[in-house]
Amino acid sequence: MTRNNDRALTDPGAADWFKRAVFYEVLVSAFADANGDGVGDLAGLESKLDYLEWLGVDCVWLPPFYASPMNDGGYDISDFRAVRPEFGELGDFVRLLDSAHRRGMKVITDLVMNHTSSAHPWFQESRRDPEGPFGDFYVWSDTDQRYDETRIIFIDTEKSNWTWDTERNQFYWHRFFSHQPDLNYDNPAVQSAMLDVLRFWLDLGIDGFRLDAVPYLFERDGTNNENLPETHDFLKLVRKVVDDEYPGRVLLAEANQWPADVAHYFGDPEVGGDECHMAFHFPLMPRLFMALRKESALPVSEILARTPDIPTGAQWGLFLRNHDELTLEMVTDEEREFLYEQYAPEPRMKANVGIRRRLAPLLDNDRAQHELLTAVLLSMPGSPVLYYGDEIGMGDNIWLPDRDGVRTPMQWTPDRNAGFSTADPGKLYLPAVSDTVYGYQAVNVEAQRPVQASLLNWTRRMLAVRREHETFGLGTFAEADVSNTAVLAYLRHHDDETLLCVFNFSSHPQAVDVKLPGLDGAVPVELTGGSRFPAVSGERYQLTLPGHGFYWFRLEGGAS
Repeated sequence: MTRNNDRALTDPGAADWFKRAVFYEVLVSAFADANGDGVGDLAGLESKLDYLEWLGVDCVWLPPFYASPMNDGGYDISDFRAVRPEFGELGDFVRLLDSAHRRGMKVITDLVMNHTSSAHPWFQESRRDPEGPFGDFYVWSDTDQRYDETRIIFIDTEKSNWTWDTERNQFYWHRFFSHQPDLNYDNPAVQSAMLDVLRFWLDLGIDGFRLDAVPYLFERDGTNNENLPETHDFLKLVRKVVDDEYPGRVLLAEANQWPADVAHYFGDPEVGGDECHMAFHFPLMPRLFMALRKESALPVSEILARTPDIPTGAQWGLFLRNHDELTLEMVTDEEREFLYEQYAPEPRMKANVGIRRRLAPLLDNDRAQHELLTAVLLSMPGSPVLYYGDEIGMGDNIWLPDRDGVRTPMQWTPDRNAGFSTADPGKLYLPAVSDTVYGYQAVNVEAQRPVQASLLNWTRRMLAVRREHETFGLGTFAEADVSNTAVLAYLRHHDDETLLCVFNFSSHPQAVDVKLPGLDGAVPVELTGGSRFPAVSGERYQLTLPGHGFYWFRLEGGAS
């Protein structure tokens, strides 16, 4: 099955394809099990590409599928060049890539640059032979008092960033779990080895990488060991390798930092950006949920005001939920307590400094709130990233440990195991959600696909509208002044098209005046249905929005 012309990116080979793309994060283990062993695999994912094409996905993002002891969901890699056996073989991955590319779809994957598993041969050799070729591949010390200004990320489980190794009789440094020792990027051999890992996958045809945990690559005394200049120097080298040897591939930075700090990961704005093409905007996400419960758009406006301009060749990556907890690191203590109270009233709903819930349960399965946040996600300046199953309103399982509660099997049908696997239910990697509200018997693709009013088909239509208007991916952004703090409004402009997006974060209907200078006489045309609204008269335009309602308009005519 080849991709229809109206489904494809305008030019999938264009260097800025990532700006116009809709990304879809899918865990290989969770999507589809082709061999019936209870664990999703690459062949199963390949069998579902037709569904992703039908939905409107442009790029599939795969979290780690490499060989791993699986002590941290695959982010503890023991071999950067091998596929985890449960997922298949390298040939299965190549077939997946080829199948996606035939449909005009891209595939990117995570690359964990900061650390390896403690089971990695590099680390085992480093422990065994301090004077050998891998002796300096990791950060070792005779004392655990160095870098004492560095925060501990996983405060629930780790008491120090140093762990004593009984074989080498030294401490090793780790910013994450103690089974994930940090690589020593001051060693040129480490830099060379990791560049070779990139080349290995790029040679196979991968379209890019999400670079995991990039702020922590280097260590320096007297600093907090985040966002150091040496890290940016290395990322410039990575970008040069990609641009020179693999043009058109993309680098996406994962840096849970304030926007002003993250913006540096795009690189030099004078040259359009010379580090990562994309970076996630983490602080926006919790403020969208805060705005809903405060029934005020101000939290969103405030973080947008703190978001700096970025290079012309760069793009934000935007998301509502993903495979981790809804992180609350980038909010105040007071805001964190408010969000816990509103969205995680039970202790089991929390994880680390965040909330381990899926989108639908966070929103009490309220369709209007779900549509509102999705419409914001798809229209903000940046490329949206959907999380598998959110398009059908999948639930979670807070009784599973750690973050497994949001990583349960994709719900395809009301049949056994949600159509995910033919294995005995007891052999599934995680049980399918089966509660009375979100259980697979009612919430599944098969039930929603033929129903035009379903959340699945609504999502598909919204992705199609976004694709029809490149302004969403390529356009400028300007927040509009409004008379009502419950309402967020902004203008997107590209070439000769101007779009107006208006959102009501209140649960009640709201009237609002939107200031639209220079647009007198323009006629707002609603994008999803084509309805024409009264022309703009003067500088202010009055609208009434239903509770949690929104409008996407194209402004026709008028001065712009």
